[in-house]
Amino acid sequence: MGLFELSSALVLGGSLNETNNGVSAEASSVQCKLQGTLRPPAFSADGDYIIGGVFSMHLYIVDSRELRFSRAMIFAIEEINNSPELLPGITLGYQIYDSCASVPGTIKVAFQLTNGLDVVFHPSDNCSQSGMVLAIIGDSGSTLSISISRLGLLSLQQYPSFFRTIPSDRFQADALAKLVKHFGWTWIGAVRSDSDYGNNGMASFLDAARKEGICVEYSESFYRAHPRSRVRRVADVIRRSTAVVIVAFLATGEMKLLLEELEKEPSPPRQWIGSETWVTDPQMLRFSFCAGAIGFGIQQSVIPGLREFLLDLPPSKVAASTLLTEFWEDSFNCRLAENKSVCDGSEDLQKLQSPYTDTSQLRVTNMVYKAVYALAHAIHSAVCQETNFTTQCEKLTKLESKQILTHLKKVNFSQNGYDVSFDANGDPVATYELVNWQKSETGNLEMVTVGHYDASLPLWSVVPVSVCSDSCLPGTRKVLQKGKPSCCYDCLPCPEGEINSNDCFPCPSEFWPNSERNTCLLKPVEFLSYNDILGIILAAFSVGGACLAIITAAVFFSHRASPIVRANNSELSFLLLFSLTLCFLCSLTFIGAPSDWSCMLRHTAFGITFVLCISCVLGKTIVVLMAFKATLPGSNVMKWFGPPQQRMTVVSFTFIQVLICTIWLVLSPPFPMKNLNTYKEKIILECALGSAIGFWAVLGYIGLLAAFCFILAVLARKLPDNFNEAKLITFSMLIFCAVWITFIPAYVSSPGKLTVAVEIFAMLASSFGLILCIFAPKCFIILFQPEKNTKKNLMNKNES
Repeated sequence: MGLFELSSALVLGGSLNETNNGVSAEASSVQCKLQGTLRPPAFSADGDYIIGGVFSMHLYIVDSRELRFSRAMIFAIEEINNSPELLPGITLGYQIYDSCASVPGTIKVAFQLTNGLDVVFHPSDNCSQSGMVLAIIGDSGSTLSISISRLGLLSLQQYPSFFRTIPSDRFQADALAKLVKHFGWTWIGAVRSDSDYGNNGMASFLDAARKEGICVEYSESFYRAHPRSRVRRVADVIRRSTAVVIVAFLATGEMKLLLEELEKEPSPPRQWIGSETWVTDPQMLRFSFCAGAIGFGIQQSVIPGLREFLLDLPPSKVAASTLLTEFWEDSFNCRLAENKSVCDGSEDLQKLQSPYTDTSQLRVTNMVYKAVYALAHAIHSAVCQETNFTTQCEKLTKLESKQILTHLKKVNFSQNGYDVSFDANGDPVATYELVNWQKSETGNLEMVTVGHYDASLPLWSVVPVSVCSDSCLPGTRKVLQKGKPSCCYDCLPCPEGEINSNDCFPCPSEFWPNSERNTCLLKPVEFLSYNDILGIILAAFSVGGACLAIITAAVFFSHRASPIVRANNSELSFLLLFSLTLCFLCSLTFIGAPSDWSCMLRHTAFGITFVLCISCVLGKTIVVLMAFKATLPGSNVMKWFGPPQQRMTVVSFTFIQVLICTIWLVLSPPFPMKNLNTYKEKIILECALGSAIGFWAVLGYIGLLAAFCFILAVLARKLPDNFNEAKLITFSMLIFCAVWITFIPAYVSSPGKLTVAVEIFAMLASSFGLILCIFAPKCFIILFQPEKNTKKNLMNKNES
């Protein structure tokens, strides 16, 4: 499996004590002697409880990656010993051995760990003693871990007390089968290590593959100790096969031998599916023809302080260890013992390109780290008690192996953000990273995490990334890069109003893209409504103006016999107030959703009511002029412009506007329209004019009457103030003309519903100007200065 495992050595139910189980040489009738040569540990330290370690730190030369594993174990133990919370007052020791990547060597050092370093001992008749170390942390090669665990054969069990800090191979095998199925590969080749690791792992994979409907062309095996011809035979099978995909359940040593053999005579390109042991080994990336290899690996992790610990190798510490000395000399190509001038202490580990100093891909290393902490937590549960918010630990002279085993099954903690716990089988939760070998910009292979797998979840997700250009986001389109294949492209934003599927295309006229630009949504419709604040304000002024006109008419009616009302032509005044009421109310037809009837009504009502209003003002102005002329000697003008003529004048001017509006409505009336041009992202619902000539004819006719009225009022402005209202009419018409002159550019330039608001504002402003300028002074005299409301006061003329 190539994963790091924790293998407890408490297989016989013995105890750890200071008297070798209480059996002395004098009391024993059997003398047990160590067979073979005693192998000293590579690293060791005393402690209250000893943890064993077995790593394959030699494979021809020092394996710097395995050396990092062993040093990480020491780092974890020292970290625990310095911790005030975990095992306070208790010291952990260690004995770490080099197995030299050999199964027999592993078995030998495992016996040394369980029985101790004494050449002769007398524990019992069967020449075995348990508990010299509490547990053994196995090697990163699963073959070696399984070998350690099989020491349990002495108690007739294969795995009596076997724990892992990495998932079991059966989880990896199942994940590999699902990976192959995910990509639709149904015809594959299989290669495995001829060891427990390879054979058991491949058996699990083949079983899972059959369930997924995957067919296997061949299944070959070999071991690193086999003759070279065996490796060549496997390489020839791969070259001749028709299966393009190869699942390799190999340890790093076997995979290296196979790839070196294939490198001599490259086969057609193959897709390699790798087990964790070799697919996450940075040293394997030198085989560039394996680009695209994919497989599962232990999750990357961060161990604070580890790199500093690994680099802390002063000459005194290096010289004290044969293994570190050899590593130092191999790394810097110098000799420490024979020629000190060559290795002078100036060598810099930080600049050394070695797996030992590479902490960027901490996978198996973290498993060693977690294994040590799992044992520490188990021992802590066995020897420590929590009392009054303090932890008290006591070294037990007799610590039963079953106690540690029981507590080890119950550990559940988090270290540096990584959870550690075991199920009933001694396995952790199976989680993997999906690793893909990709070429970097420099052309070198690098490991890239492209997905994750969690066996505890019902579904799994794979996100392989191997593209020239990332997929274009919604709202963008592909533009091929010049001189490159079709899979290389740039992503440019779609033009405004367009969405992206495979290419940009515009939304229908009444639709607009959503924020993601992947679908078209109906544009919102906008018009001046009674729900808008602006609509409410304008409607309030409209109703207020109408009420003001009605109140003014009521005041005039109640004082209709008074001189001021009679002198100002009461009949025209009441007709003017009536028309002003209509002018105010007419603006209400401009608020709300346009319809066929409202569009025709709003413009015609506006034109007719305002002409009626201006006609009344014009009549009053003519009356003022005629009345002044009538005071001159021999003048008989008033008989030509009496009440009948005044009525006829108002009716005639108004009839002309009615005729214009009728022709407009018959030929090309206003109608509701969806304005799609003013705003791209919304629809303006408004009234189209139908005929622009009709609209401007109505407006122009009002302007013509207003200009004529203004000219007459100006001519009459110097008549005696008390006699007429010419000045008041002049001011009112000045406001009226100013409002409608400024209305034209504002109306043309205002967008959307503001066009309607501008038109309503012009109507209200001009109406308020008329009613306030003409009627406000008279009402003020009627209500607040009744002494001036006399015929004598009105007939007095000011001197020039």
